[in-house]
Amino acid sequence: MRVAAAFAALLVGSTVAGGSFAQRIYVYRDASGAPVYTDRPPPSGSVYDERDLGRQLERPQVQLLQRETEGGVQLVARNTYFAPVQIAYRLVRVENVSADTPATGLEVVPARADADLVQVLRADLGVTMSFEYEFQYLPGEPGAVHAPAQPYRLPYALARSFAVTQAFPDQITHRDPASQHAIDFAMPVGTAVYAARGGIVIDVASDYYEAGLDPAEDGPRANIVRVLHEDGTMALYAHLNWNSIRVEPGQSVARGEYLADSGNTGFSSGPHLHFVVQRNRGGAIESVPIEFAGAGGAAVGVRRGDAPTAY
Repeated sequence: MRVAAAFAALLVGSTVAGGSFAQRIYVYRDASGAPVYTDRPPPSGSVYDERDLGRQLERPQVQLLQRETEGGVQLVARNTYFAPVQIAYRLVRVENVSADTPATGLEVVPARADADLVQVLRADLGVTMSFEYEFQYLPGEPGAVHAPAQPYRLPYALARSFAVTQAFPDQITHRDPASQHAIDFAMPVGTAVYAARGGIVIDVASDYYEAGLDPAEDGPRANIVRVLHEDGTMALYAHLNWNSIRVEPGQSVARGEYLADSGNTGFSSGPHLHFVVQRNRGGAIESVPIEFAGAGGAAVGVRRGDAPTAY
């Protein structure tokens, strides 16, 4: 299924929510008496328990900070991702802002770093200045060139095979550039997922329990692991099982290292692994075509209906 390229965010103001948080789950029994665990309130009238699961995972974030200067305000971009991010900003509703201040701009902020974005200057030093701003960000260095040293490892256990239910040129749900070359592998919930290529984990989401068919609501609710590769491309492993992810941002992972279990979370019609390699094209996230290691290490592509074996 399609996974929204929602790693970018449109943000207004000066800060972004982030940091430690507590996840609330609801537990109730269905008509057959089986326990159901969900992150959404159960049906009206259901008898249920609420539980808070304390979590200490610090998800990376991007913030814009303000620093007073002699002639105005310096906007500083703070990036806590373990990857560079590209930030686009726009000043809106400005009052007494110098015409020399750029109203829009684009900047790449290195991993785990601060960078000056724009100095907003007063037009009249004796008059109060006010402004608001909007900004968007995308992960990765713009223009990264996909150059793997070897074909990708299939992202499951060696000697196992799983059916491909969607792959390029299919566009059943992979209709945008971010997912065009994604591959869906049908696999039971709880199947071990392994890194197809080594890199640095740059994002993890592991707090969702359910799947749905509403792209807007369910798309952002997929559990994921995102790995940054040496060439600047990024692998996305999506629809993972809740509470199974065993890596965290900043961790180095090797090719073939265990990441999590497959699941059925987010925008999904059934249990499967959504795997895609993406790059920042310079203002947009796009997927890239990939090949996997077949018998003897030979590079092979996959299509819908294949059931490739991991070597």
